[in-house]
Amino acid sequence: MDVYKVPTLTTLTLSAVVLVAIYKLILYPLFLHPLKHIPSAHWSIPLFGDLWILYQRWQCRNNAITYAAHLKHGEVVRLGYNELSVNCVDNGIKTIYGQGWEKHPWYPQQFASYGVSSMFVTLGHGPHSQKKRTLANVYSKSYLQSSDQVAANSRALLAERVLPAIQSFADAGQVIDVHDLDNAMAMDFMSAYQFGIGNGTNFVQNTAERRHILHHYHGRRPYEFYSSELPWIKPLCRAVGIHLIPRQFDASNDILEEWLRRMCNNADRTMNQAALTPGQEPIVYKQFKQGLHSIRNKNPHAGKAYDELILPTVSDTTNPTQLEVYSEMLDQLGAGHETSAMALTYLWYEMSNNPYLQTLLRKEIRTLSPRIVWPTTNDTTNAFDLPSPKDIDALPLLNAVVLEVLRLHTPIPGIEPRVSPFPAPPGGHTLGSYTGIPGNVRVSSMPYTLHRNGAVFPDPETFNPRRWLDSSPEKLKEMHRWFWAFGSGGRMCIGSHLALQEIKLIVCTILGNWEVSVPDGGDAGIEKIDAYTVRPVSNQLLVVFKAAK
Repeated sequence: MDVYKVPTLTTLTLSAVVLVAIYKLILYPLFLHPLKHIPSAHWSIPLFGDLWILYQRWQCRNNAITYAAHLKHGEVVRLGYNELSVNCVDNGIKTIYGQGWEKHPWYPQQFASYGVSSMFVTLGHGPHSQKKRTLANVYSKSYLQSSDQVAANSRALLAERVLPAIQSFADAGQVIDVHDLDNAMAMDFMSAYQFGIGNGTNFVQNTAERRHILHHYHGRRPYEFYSSELPWIKPLCRAVGIHLIPRQFDASNDILEEWLRRMCNNADRTMNQAALTPGQEPIVYKQFKQGLHSIRNKNPHAGKAYDELILPTVSDTTNPTQLEVYSEMLDQLGAGHETSAMALTYLWYEMSNNPYLQTLLRKEIRTLSPRIVWPTTNDTTNAFDLPSPKDIDALPLLNAVVLEVLRLHTPIPGIEPRVSPFPAPPGGHTLGSYTGIPGNVRVSSMPYTLHRNGAVFPDPETFNPRRWLDSSPEKLKEMHRWFWAFGSGGRMCIGSHLALQEIKLIVCTILGNWEVSVPDGGDAGIEKIDAYTVRPVSNQLLVVFKAAK
């Protein structure tokens, strides 16, 4: 006779585990996940979550594959288990960035220095706003255009460093790496405004220091993926004796932080001096340091991020407020020089490919009064006159050229991650044409995809400054709505006005006096790397300067 056997506890447990696994790994992701109605960039995403997008980012293909996904699937695409990419303005960047959705920890995990958060990476709208208010006035367009400090810096940097250098290159018919020179010019302009011209860099003339610092600055980039996307992996590898990052680049953060600290210390000594002349004052450093200490005296927690994060460097906790000052200055110096240098490099490249456009732009530049002429007959820097920033800013073709460079060759074309507010409103958030988006979803938009919308920018891969001059007022307004080189909302780039003023001045000064051309093979590797911040694959652009008629 058969005897009925009661299933053992082990059998019941195993069955329960299998059922739970089927639910969590198959049924829920495919049929119940709150993002299941959003088209996925890859078939594996519902089942395997973030594996596909992490692999693409590790392979440095994020911009290209995200753009391809939007071309195929439309304005909202699912990139990971809990991540969306949005490529529209209405119910897109106006919602995400205009309504203050908070930044994702991706920022401080990648960009924090000295073990603390700068303003750019600070999580929380409130702390960010408190820091931003300490600096907003010295980065406003009206302040910059009327600043004696900026005017003095510009005259000295151009007359004493940039123009003599280019004159020597032109006289010798020398082929130069203009991308290297662009980094030097941008670093000198940015550091002079931050720390005073005597405390900033002199990379135009000091080639050895320039290459030493830029080697360490750029050498870290291939390894930033681990900090931004897998912040736990470096501490884990370090604990078991694995060097995930080559030791020389792992030490680059320390080298850069010490280099910046020295400039801050020099600026401190300058602040104690009396009767400073324009150009000597450490405008940005002084403003931020005094402002941050002021708000901290009233509220010790003012301007502080509220999340515990794994940051890329370890903090010295003896003076955290001063470390935040250092972190802010390093962030602004790095981002401020790198983005302007990128824009200038691709502007020279496009002018070399469009000699007739270069001639038209030179003709417009030479209408400025006073005209920027080099060599000058004046023998002192103070006698070297420059047109007003307002007059330069009013040049229509120059403005169109700069806008088109920033559209097609955006220095920072990559993702800008935010987090959808939690709890979500009834029915969920709306992005594009999709509703039901829950809270705590990683959401981002990208200049790379926004600037390639063919309906807004016809033939988007073509460099065409005329689109900014010949379009109807309605069409021009729409292009500006989609133009996102500096972001938008309360957390858009604080240095956008300084960058535009600096770029336009340098272009007027150089193209007003010299023709720029690329010799055969000089643009090899000019295509951009796929990254958050881009550069040429070759990290160079070879050009020749020739005196313009």
